[in-house]
Amino acid sequence: MRIAAIYGSPRIDGNTDLLMQAFLQGAREEGAEAHELFLRDFIFSPCIDCGGCNATGVCVLRDGMDEIYPHLIASDVIVLAAPVFFYGLNALAKAMVDRTQCFWARKYLLGRGLRQERGCEGRGILLSVGGAKGQKNFDGILLTAKYFFDALDMPFSHNLVYGRVDTKGAILEHPEACEAARKLGRDIFKS
Repeated sequence: MRIAAIYGSPRIDGNTDLLMQAFLQGAREEGAEAHELFLRDFIFSPCIDCGGCNATGVCVLRDGMDEIYPHLIASDVIVLAAPVFFYGLNALAKAMVDRTQCFWARKYLLGRGLRQERGCEGRGILLSVGGAKGQKNFDGILLTAKYFFDALDMPFSHNLVYGRVDTKGAILEHPEACEAARKLGRDIFKS
């Protein structure tokens, strides 16, 4: 099983990084292989809405996304770990999601979803943490994740989201959250 582990937070060793590490620990215990992609280490532009991908399904921009795209195509499981900023994805993760417009074009304009290239249905997973106390803290990010994974031609199969967690490392005060991520990593490999 190939996992693309996308670390979407700009904060090094922040709460979503820790959740991803717990998830990968569980997956690796079961023999999964993961390629870790730290978005903060890549330089890429947001989507410029030029329509250039509509005819080919390939983004016309050449930048750090060129290193990320192959992992999105080849992975059986894609895990996005990103914090909530102002009730939505943080800018770095959202820019990456927007740059998958080319896969939406492949699927819906050209009829060539990634499922055929991948050779399996795949599974999309979101791990997220937000500091807000509001009931709708994750509504925006969950909807964005649903359509991100749809563009990648895979079901959005699982999410682990934790509110009222803000300061760096605060997720460690909720050991049940890290254990749930570790368990999900083990379980995803078995299913």
